[in-house]
Amino acid sequence: MGVAIRVAGEADRELVVRLLDEAFQDDPVSNWVFPDPARRRAKHPLLMAAFTDVVLVEGRVDLAEDGSACALWLSVPATGNHEGDGGGEEAGEDGPAQLREAVDPDNERVELIGRLTAAVHPEGRAHEYLWMIGVAPERQGEGLGGALIEAVLDRCDREGMAAYLEASNARSRALYERLGFALAGRPLDLPDGPRMWPMWREPRPAGAAQA
Repeated sequence: MGVAIRVAGEADRELVVRLLDEAFQDDPVSNWVFPDPARRRAKHPLLMAAFTDVVLVEGRVDLAEDGSACALWLSVPATGNHEGDGGGEEAGEDGPAQLREAVDPDNERVELIGRLTAAVHPEGRAHEYLWMIGVAPERQGEGLGGALIEAVLDRCDREGMAAYLEASNARSRALYERLGFALAGRPLDLPDGPRMWPMWREPRPAGAAQA
């Protein structure tokens, strides 16, 4: 699918936050973090804004030219950290706690999700980390997410770079498997909550057939 993609900047922040908020309002993990619907409507945008701010500074946000989808990527060096917790490099291990304080201080799950995903994140090899991908609800099912991801995976294959993500629902897991990702270690079962799937993709050699 031909999708025009550009790198988002600070001027796109509100669009990206809105895309992520709308795309993940009904996601199993978001529902676990914010089980009360009213609280989720109030606090979920703040969490998406915190994630967006980290990636705008430390990574790259790819945006469909028509504003229908976005993907948040971080380049993780072999010996570096992977701040998939909203804390940024300077925050270190306090990142999840600082995220909770900024988003919803009374909600320990905001902090816990960052600590749990960081604990299963592979170390020791450089890779591209797909932190989040959001597609406008009315445009889901059109292949936009796959097109955004493939644009980066093509570069990963050319450069011999691995990629990593955590699938938060069975539908997205199936998409990632079609793109060459496979389960990395054991699934992550959130306490009294849904399952997440850490997934790793080795670079494909030039000319390898797509699944």
